[in-house]
Amino acid sequence: MKKEIISFEDIKVFTTRSEQFHPLNWYKHMLLNEPVSYNESSKTWNVFRYDDVKRVLSDYEYFSSEGYRTTISVKFSEDNLKDSKVNSFALDPPKNRKGRGLLAAAFTPRSLANWEPRIHQTAKVLLDQLGDEEMIDVVGGIANPLPTIVMSDLLGIPSPDIGLFKNWVDILFLPYKKEIQEKIDQRKNIAIQEFFSYLLPIIMQKRTNPGEDIISDLINAEVDGEKLTDQEIVEMTMAILGAGIETTSHMISTTFYSLLYDDVDLYSDLRTNPDLIPTAVEEMLRYRFHMSRRDRTVKKDNNLLGVNLKKGDVIVAWMSAANMDENMFSDPFVHNIHRPNNKKHLTFGNGPHFCLGAPLARLELKVILTNFLQRYSRIESMESFELESNLTDSAPGQSLTHLPLKVYK
Repeated sequence: MKKEIISFEDIKVFTTRSEQFHPLNWYKHMLLNEPVSYNESSKTWNVFRYDDVKRVLSDYEYFSSEGYRTTISVKFSEDNLKDSKVNSFALDPPKNRKGRGLLAAAFTPRSLANWEPRIHQTAKVLLDQLGDEEMIDVVGGIANPLPTIVMSDLLGIPSPDIGLFKNWVDILFLPYKKEIQEKIDQRKNIAIQEFFSYLLPIIMQKRTNPGEDIISDLINAEVDGEKLTDQEIVEMTMAILGAGIETTSHMISTTFYSLLYDDVDLYSDLRTNPDLIPTAVEEMLRYRFHMSRRDRTVKKDNNLLGVNLKKGDVIVAWMSAANMDENMFSDPFVHNIHRPNNKKHLTFGNGPHFCLGAPLARLELKVILTNFLQRYSRIESMESFELESNLTDSAPGQSLTHLPLKVYK
């Protein structure tokens, strides 16, 4: 079943890309004035407070992932069948458990501990490739290639074409736009076909020569007593690659933006005390990752959020806004890596659809920061950099296309 896409622009229109990139003023207004509100243009309820967002995401008895409308415009198959084993993110428990179970083991901290040395090696290679340049582009040199190489390595894809992968993922993650949606769908279908043609021979080869990687695990896995088909494995591989590349790339680039523009002393603090890197990662995820949101459909009438909700109503839960709720985080609109509870952010969601890739995303950001801080004594922003002209539409919101900075060894 193809779901109706809810247009973000029907919920909120920003006047500039920069405003959408870090929409703190809007979050503050909605948290204070419209924490649970109905939007007539989008025909959706929208919730912003921490406790309400957490409730909507976790209480699947009342708030279902299986509705006919969604804010998610990402696409990994041309038909997008509702009952596809790949689309476990669109199913409620217990129907989603087997699909998630196929991947859960690969992304546990224990499993990732085996991969950490390889991720460090990848980070070192990318930094070496930057050479002795005094000005580097974080997006092109680090944020885009690192997650592409790491995810390809985990999946068992040899010698990935980073440019191709990033281009396909960018297309698959294009946001919904009413006026040009037919053209966007055509581009996504072409990207899916090209992605399929690239991945299918790899999967066929691994059926006869499996390795220690996720694709081989998917080939050997059973769901409801059945093996996954080549089509299903390709779709699942695209989904893993897409989510792992797009969101992590966004996370890395915005972290460096924060180091340059949110707190200019933080870089030297982290270099002096690298033990602060894990808490810095959590604060970056809380403060800088936007626009994280999920939709749910009301399963039965209730007033759990203080308003009368009817069966079939659609609710958009704004995780990024919840991360700014002063009832959970003191001085939430201030960037502070020493915040004692910053790990309670909802950037990765909550409940049965909590992001499986969260441990990997945290690890990648920790690894690249560790290696970067060891390589460079300090960094500086470029006076000529203009944020507005270096942003582009993506599923997570506005993403950086370039981020130049000066580096000193």
